[in-house]
Amino acid sequence: MTHPLVAQLRFARSEFQRCLDGVSAEDGARRLEPMNSISWIVGHLANQEHFYWCILAQEKYVAPGLNDLVGTGKPATTPPLDEMWDVWRLVTETADPFLDE
Repeated sequence: MTHPLVAQLRFARSEFQRCLDGVSAEDGARRLEPMNSISWIVGHLANQEHFYWCILAQEKYVAPGLNDLVGTGKPATTPPLDEMWDVWRLVTETADPFLDE
């Protein structure tokens, strides 16, 4: 049986994707200070899951350099939205087998 917190994480992920469906690459990379861009936010969430569920839990480094690009305390960036979605999918697909255990 799936742990309730894992079910909640998966629900949050699906809502995150649903809410950003249709955001253009141009809008995704736009930064309205002091906020970061949507692309940065997607990458930042991927970075969090990468650290907890891939690196700490499984010792798998599937997104090298991601923390330097979108990590906490790093300079603001506006990475391409499609690249951040690709890395987010890679990280979540890598994390899921561990979360299923």
